[in-house]
Amino acid sequence: MKVNAITLRSGNVIDYNGKLWAVVKNDIQQPGKGASVAQVELRDIRSGSKDNVRFRTQETVERVRLEQEDYQFLFSDGEDYTFMHQETFEQIVINKELIGQSAAYLVEGMIVEIETFEGEPLSVKLPDTVTVEIVEAEPVVKGQTATTSYKPAILANGEKVMVPPHIESGTRIVVKSEDGTYVERAKD
Repeated sequence: MKVNAITLRSGNVIDYNGKLWAVVKNDIQQPGKGASVAQVELRDIRSGSKDNVRFRTQETVERVRLEQEDYQFLFSDGEDYTFMHQETFEQIVINKELIGQSAAYLVEGMIVEIETFEGEPLSVKLPDTVTVEIVEAEPVVKGQTATTSYKPAILANGEKVMVPPHIESGTRIVVKSEDGTYVERAKD
């Protein structure tokens, strides 16, 4: 669907120069004289490279509609991860590179949102937070206060995370799936 460049918002996906680009930022600039322009920061969906493009405000671009559907994570086989569509039960295999660092937080049976364009998977979105058990945590150093310092801990999936001093081995915690940062102690 054709839209004016001035109406682009963060998160929109456009077809520009034969590639799919996600809009990261859009800024309308009004120079002292002449027409306004839309300064748009774009990220190539497939390669991840970024580009800044300047559009005239009356210029139109092709906005693309992506499909988001829920899939259940079944299993991983090395670098390949297998998911099953929740309604059609079709299975899809996605490479770890496409999932990114959040692949470490995938658990069998987890429901994720896979974004596709014409049947080609473009991204996998995990739930915002996941609950993981700590298998190893350093002991509390006497004199440390909970407000100023965190200590390293190792999660059941092998990832390292910084946690408050009161968290010990065997504790289940909630972490952000996108960057693996500590959120809170899990409520059991």
